[in-house]
Amino acid sequence: MEIFLSAHLCMGMRGVCYHSARRRYPRLFQGVPIGFKLGIDLGGSKLAIAIADADGRLIAHQTRPSPISGDPEADVLTIAADAADLISRSDLAARDFDAAGFSVPGPIDHERGAILAPPNLPGWEDVPLRDKMSELLGLPVRLENDANAAALAEWRFGAGRGAHNLVYLTMSTGIGTGLILDGRLYRGHRGRASEFGHSCVEWDGELCGCGQRGCLEAYLGGAAWTRRLREIAPATSRVCALAGERELVLPEHVVAAAGEGDAFACEEMARFNHYLARAITALAFALVPEVVVLGTIATAAGEVLCLEPVRALVADQVWPTLIEEMRILPSGLGDKLPYYAGVCAASEG
Repeated sequence: MEIFLSAHLCMGMRGVCYHSARRRYPRLFQGVPIGFKLGIDLGGSKLAIAIADADGRLIAHQTRPSPISGDPEADVLTIAADAADLISRSDLAARDFDAAGFSVPGPIDHERGAILAPPNLPGWEDVPLRDKMSELLGLPVRLENDANAAALAEWRFGAGRGAHNLVYLTMSTGIGTGLILDGRLYRGHRGRASEFGHSCVEWDGELCGCGQRGCLEAYLGGAAWTRRLREIAPATSRVCALAGERELVLPEHVVAAAGEGDAFACEEMARFNHYLARAITALAFALVPEVVVLGTIATAAGEVLCLEPVRALVADQVWPTLIEEMRILPSGLGDKLPYYAGVCAASEG
């Protein structure tokens, strides 16, 4: 488990930076204490937990592998215990917090605060997460689709600051899309919008984890790409050399090998860029955003391997009048995005 506790050159146990957040805060507004926000981002591979002050500054955060076991009751208890432990080690208590935010894969029922059946959280079907976590933590809990929460984070703190219309598109375990339209988060009916990763890009195409065929996620999602790579990566490729063996290949090995000029890796990056440009083209015609923020794989690949080719592909397909002011940018928050996503979920009513 990776742990960080913000400090001013103050060292605690095992060399971990530490300070008493309570002694440095709270701030007051019209004589009323302004509390902290607890942010939790649950993904198919990682669990990120953060504490932020009223201005969104991170006070403490930690990351660990996702505890998803297929038993949501046990998983929720584990997550709550991790959050309570971080609160305790930060010298805080539940009474110091305004709310907790939970950034989770969709689909969700925003009104009920329930996770419905995310493809990347096996066993989690119609789980009333908001109420369960609120009871365990002793805090109001706000549930948000993870891509929506990430869009809010990039809009408020990252690459999308100042924009009125923003699309956030991430390629992690699956595909997430968050929309800021006319200066507001767009959730759709019952909070179920932004499942753009399951729009069809190839009729009768690759099987997606959701059970449909040809979904964008089956071509750009990290889990799907990993499965493909472990089936087709040549044993003599630089990709396999970096991974150690084909059964251990990950998209990050493709990015690294493409940077070294490996032919197979470059072909795979071209395929990735092709489907990413298709997605952005559809979003550009439908929404005409000012900013498209790309997370995870695209950000890691950088300008030369991904962003520049994708911009060129999109420019070839979209009318100039629609994209002359549209910027395609990498995440501005980098590795801290999951922490800010959880915190932003806590700030949403």
